[in-house]
Amino acid sequence: MPLWLDMLRTPMAAPETLALRRLRLIWQALCLSLGASILGLHPLQRQFGRTASAAIAVLLVAVLATTALYLVRKHRADTAFLDAIGEEL
Repeated sequence: MPLWLDMLRTPMAAPETLALRRLRLIWQALCLSLGASILGLHPLQRQFGRTASAAIAVLLVAVLATTALYLVRKHRADTAFLDAIGEEL
């Protein structure tokens, strides 16, 4: 398996809950969709006109919002995990 694909499958938080994993996969899908839509901007604009640019802008806002939400939840999960480890010591 290529390294980049293995890294995409690797959890980015301490104990990754199902909700956090789902949010990470959604974030990755949004990022890949945004990148693909930017690469295909000219064909999309020919087919859909200005709607393509608006859709890409919506994707960008969705990526930014999902990134912020993911970072907050990841930080919360990491902090809870580290606090639990600190209590055990």
